[in-house]
Amino acid sequence: MARGSDKPKLLVVEDDEGLQAQLRWAYEDYEVLSAGNREQALALLRAEEPAVVTLDLGLPPDPDGTSEGFAVLDAIMQLKPDTKVVVASGHGARESALTAIERGAYDFYKKPVDIDELGLIVRRAFGLHRIEDENRKLSEKVGDDARVLGTMVTAAPEMGKVARTIERVAPTNVSVMLLGASGTGKELLARGLHDTSDRRTGPFVAINCAAIPENLLESELFGHEKGAFTGAVRTSEGKVELADGGTLFLDEVGDIPLPLQVKLLRFLQERVIERIGGRKPIPVDVRIVCATHQNLEAMIAEGRFREDLFYRLAEIVVKIPTLAERPGDAVLLAKHFLMRFAAEMNPQVGGFAPDALTAIDEWPWPGNVRELENRVKRAVIMADGKLVNAEDLDLAGGDERAEGALNLKQAREAADRRMIRHALARTEGNISGTARLLGISRPTLYDLLRQYEIQP
Repeated sequence: MARGSDKPKLLVVEDDEGLQAQLRWAYEDYEVLSAGNREQALALLRAEEPAVVTLDLGLPPDPDGTSEGFAVLDAIMQLKPDTKVVVASGHGARESALTAIERGAYDFYKKPVDIDELGLIVRRAFGLHRIEDENRKLSEKVGDDARVLGTMVTAAPEMGKVARTIERVAPTNVSVMLLGASGTGKELLARGLHDTSDRRTGPFVAINCAAIPENLLESELFGHEKGAFTGAVRTSEGKVELADGGTLFLDEVGDIPLPLQVKLLRFLQERVIERIGGRKPIPVDVRIVCATHQNLEAMIAEGRFREDLFYRLAEIVVKIPTLAERPGDAVLLAKHFLMRFAAEMNPQVGGFAPDALTAIDEWPWPGNVRELENRVKRAVIMADGKLVNAEDLDLAGGDERAEGALNLKQAREAADRRMIRHALARTEGNISGTARLLGISRPTLYDLLRQYEIQP
């Protein structure tokens, strides 16, 4: 067969020339490459990089044993571990097959060859290789073109708008308040703001105001002098002082008690602090970024949060969308997390099975990015195979959220937008692939993209 074919490449490693010819004839859908020994097999592997290899373990110079076949298998796994190797042996077939699987083979078949049975195994191997390759490419694509502020993985216009706002205010010294549900990445955005500001060379100091008991929070923020209270055996700088010249991130600012709100307001007005037990004012140059998932305006009305402090902290307010409001991002983020966790915890995992990608697309993600990260981490640890499936993610059922549309036309438009953006994310922006995934023609897809003003 002429080289340069667009057909998938199948390498047949078999010393029986008659069987080589039979397999070449049977697999007309593939570009079949044939090798009769280890040297030929590895030369073709390097030159042609076939996705699937069928390997007879009984190769010369050990045609009646398996040592040479296993040597070829080990070499393939070392040179190109993503290759799907299907082994055959007529010598103690079951024991040899199990040993081959342990050493990296994809599957096995028994001799004499059943062409139909082997054909099914080969088709499945090509299908798995294609899925893993798509997963790998999508993982590689989760790079600079799918990030904002250098760290946050996203391709959603909603997050792009957030990023542009942050980039505009970063060079200034205004206080920024990030509003969003838990798990939406508020600290990541705060750090991105710091890293793109003129204070990037200074410290970035974060404190979760909800995680520290009220009686300790003042000391954590403003520090204390030695002997200021029982247990204060030495002078300690607070987070505000430690952030001098940089950025202080106050997470869950709504949990700061009222008495401490007064002291924080005074600092914001005068830009000096006094440690607990101290008398000397200490000037501090720090930018404040805060975040909360609470409704501060309702808390102000209830008298639980100072209105004057709110306006000092919220010179610029940035609302962060939930993961459910960022179509396509769940898949991108899941790929990012899987790549990271697999490298750390389970290197055999190479990607997501189709049912997992569908489940990720459809799940409402009430816990946002944090929930997604935790589910992927658990799935990578628990996965038995090379692909994480929906069961590994513990996702059951789809997203049955009501869109709250005014009428049927609005509901259909909202569904169209969501499906198109999901499909674009799944195909990495490829128009032909998106059209096929949606079951429509390319011209129809182009019309919809123009109609809904969606940029691929």
